[in-house]
Amino acid sequence: MGDGIMTDKLHAIPPYWQEACHHLIKKDRVMKRLIPQFGEACLVSRGDAFATLARSIVGQQISVKAAQTVWDRFALLPKKMLPAHVLKLKVDAMRGAGLSARKVEYLIDLALHFSDGRIHADGWLEKDDETIIKELVAIRGIGRWTAEMFLIFHQMRPNVLPLDDIGLLNGISQAYFSGEPVSRSEAREVAAAWHPYCTVATWYIWRSLDPLPVEY
Repeated sequence: MGDGIMTDKLHAIPPYWQEACHHLIKKDRVMKRLIPQFGEACLVSRGDAFATLARSIVGQQISVKAAQTVWDRFALLPKKMLPAHVLKLKVDAMRGAGLSARKVEYLIDLALHFSDGRIHADGWLEKDDETIIKELVAIRGIGRWTAEMFLIFHQMRPNVLPLDDIGLLNGISQAYFSGEPVSRSEAREVAAAWHPYCTVATWYIWRSLDPLPVEY
């Protein structure tokens, strides 16, 4: 799970959030205890597809703190976090920000997909979750986890369950299994009560581990 404090203007708040909270409080004992602890806080999106995906790539397979540090350094390099500006960056400068050689390749490939028109993010509004995931994982460096983070933080889809997310599994372990390790199938069983608002429940599980809002 990547994390971050955003400095630019937040874009939107999900219209389903209040309804989802009522549903989860009614259906799940942990959510009934957890949700009231965080008041008005909820999922937010900056609404920028490229920056959301770039940030997800930067955060892959490193700690929350490390991801924040690397992103802060990387974000200073381009004039704006736009594909055309990222494509102008020197590899050495990107590596100097703390990015691995592979992540540099992934970010460049992502920028190329946006700049040459292979990605049409506006068209995703009408497509279902799995269709978007299939299109995203065709890009180098984007696996299912990154695609699911995009669905949560950019598309703000209400029913995403990122079973590859270590934070979600750790949170379920602590909240439902007294700290015992949980499998993906056990996590899926817990989440059966969350439908059709797995995104919202996941966000609160993340909050139980780290009170700072998760944002991409």
